[in-house]
Amino acid sequence: MRTFTPYFNGLMKYLPEEEQLQLQRTIGATESQIQLLLEVFPACPESLMNLLRDVNGTYYCKHGDETICVLVLGSGLDEYPYYLKSVDQIIKDYRVEDSVSIYDRYKDFLDWVEVDERINLHVPLKERLCFSDCMNNGGTSSLYIDFKPNDCGVVGQVIRYMHDPDSYEVIAPSFDAYLQQLMDGEYEFTALYEEDCD
Repeated sequence: MRTFTPYFNGLMKYLPEEEQLQLQRTIGATESQIQLLLEVFPACPESLMNLLRDVNGTYYCKHGDETICVLVLGSGLDEYPYYLKSVDQIIKDYRVEDSVSIYDRYKDFLDWVEVDERINLHVPLKERLCFSDCMNNGGTSSLYIDFKPNDCGVVGQVIRYMHDPDSYEVIAPSFDAYLQQLMDGEYEFTALYEEDCD
């Protein structure tokens, strides 16, 4: 039986047996993978690296001979639980993403997009670390760590992107605070699994 660091240890109590078994079969990121992540995102928070050392991704990720698919994160929106991306997925997203910013993407209809004042519109999206996509494969919502905020923001703040209507909102001042919110909320995003059992 695997032992986990506090976040996943707490989560296990709220997951159905099948998802618990999948997490038990996971493998953590190697130190060489973590070093690759740091080469791309030198300011990556230690708490995210520790999460990846625990479980290196839960979105159709290969762990030995197993392919794992478990929703393990949330953002305060009960209907949209999220996957944790692996180191390889994070780096791949960075490499294939172009240098478009929020302003570039929406400049012709910026008035229709809600952007938190703590977020710098002109920073290329790829310079934010996308660590999670929602259950709809990221088309509906993704989570980012922001290293270049506006003056009223905080380096390392966590941003939630939502689609239709599009919005970018700061949901936590740091990745540590983000994880603590999920734990304090008793992993409320796992309510989805309870609905599936009804």
